[in-house]
Amino acid sequence: MKLPSIVIALALVLSSISCNKETKVTEARKDSGPTKVTAATARDRVVKRTVESVGTLFPYDETIVSAEIDGRVDKVEVDLGDVVKKGQLMVHISDEEQRYLLAQNEAQLRSSLERLGLTRDTDRVQDIKQTPDVRKAQADVFDAEQRFKRTRELRDQGIGAQAELDQAQARFNSATAAYDSTINQTRNLIQEVERFKAVVDLQRKKLRDTNVYAPFEASLKERQVTVGQYVRANTPLMTLVKTTPLRLRLDVPERMAPWVKEGQVAVVEVEAFEGQKFPGKIWRVSPTVDSAKRTFIAEALIDNPGMRLKPGSYAKARIPTDKTETIVLLPNKAVQYVLGSNKAYVIKDGTIEAREVKIGERFENDLEILEGVATGETVATSNLPRIDTGSRVEIEGSPTTISQKTK
Repeated sequence: MKLPSIVIALALVLSSISCNKETKVTEARKDSGPTKVTAATARDRVVKRTVESVGTLFPYDETIVSAEIDGRVDKVEVDLGDVVKKGQLMVHISDEEQRYLLAQNEAQLRSSLERLGLTRDTDRVQDIKQTPDVRKAQADVFDAEQRFKRTRELRDQGIGAQAELDQAQARFNSATAAYDSTINQTRNLIQEVERFKAVVDLQRKKLRDTNVYAPFEASLKERQVTVGQYVRANTPLMTLVKTTPLRLRLDVPERMAPWVKEGQVAVVEVEAFEGQKFPGKIWRVSPTVDSAKRTFIAEALIDNPGMRLKPGSYAKARIPTDKTETIVLLPNKAVQYVLGSNKAYVIKDGTIEAREVKIGERFENDLEILEGVATGETVATSNLPRIDTGSRVEIEGSPTTISQKTK
C-alpha cells in the first residue's frame, strides 16, 4: 500500500526541523566552552588494614535444663529474666514417692549387711571365713569331725557299733558339704550387698534430682514449667543463657584470612547504643571457608558489663590488624555511581576520560581505588553529572592531593 504524498512530505519537513535542532544544540555546546571543574591527584598511601565486618551476638553458653525423674512440680523459684547463681534452686519436684522407695531399699541393704556381720554400708568383708554364717558352718564341721573321730576310736577298740560309726561319718560329710555351700552363699550375699548399695545410691540420686539447680550463673531465657505440672524425665523445664561475655560471630571475606588471628582486639558497635564502643577480642577463627559466601567465621568475645547487650542483636566490628599496604586514594567526591558502576573522570590535556573504577576500603573522606585510576593521575571532583568521555574541562585552581592522614 502506497502512502499519500502529503504524509511523505510532512515527514520530510519534521525530519528537517529535528536535524536543524540537534545541529543547533551541538553548536551551542561547542560554543559554551570547557566545563569548569575542581580536581584532585591520586596518590599512594601506606595504610594499616582494618577488617570491618557485621555479625550477630550469641550467648557465651545456652542450655535447656530438663527433669531427670518423673513427678509433679510443687515449686518454681525463678522466672523470665531472673539471674541465677550456680547451684541455685530453680524447680522442686515432689519427692514423697522417692523417699519411700529409698527407705525400702535401705532396709534391704541393712538386712544383708547384718547377715555379713557389718553395720555400715561403707564396711567391707575382709575375710569371708569371719562372717557369721561361715563361722557357724565351720563350727558344725569341727563338731561333726570330733564326733566322727571319737566314734571311730571306740569302733577300733571294739566298743562302738559299726552303725554308729557310719552315722557319725555321714554327719561329718554333711557338715563339710554344708560348709562349702555356706561359703558360696556368703560370696553371693556379698555380691547382693554390693547390688543393694548401688540401688540405694541410685535411689538417693533420684531423691536429689527432685531439686533442679542452675548448672552455672546465667539469665533465665524461658520458663517452660508451672506448679502442678506432671513432668517426665527429659521434660524441658528452663532455658538458661550466659550473657557475660557474649560471642560475636563475624563473616569475614576469605581474602582477609591472613589478617585475622586469635587475640586481636575488636571494637564493636550496636544500634541500641549509638556512638558507644564495646571492647572485645578474637578468640576463635574457623579453619574453613563457606564456599557459597566466600567468607569464614571469626568469633570475638565481647565484654558485657551490666548485661546491657542482648544475644541476637546485630553488631558491627572493626578489627585493627598488622597488615600494611600501599594503596591508591581518591576523594569520595571524585567517584560517581552511574548505571550500576562507579566512575571516575580522569583529566588528560583538558579532556575527560570516564573510567569504571573498583572501590576497596572507605576512609573518612577518601576511597581506596583498586582498579581504574593510577597514582599521579588527575581526576575531576566537581560538576561530574555534566561531563563524560570527550568533554572539555578547565581546572579551577590547583589539583588537591590526598591528605597524609588515613584511618
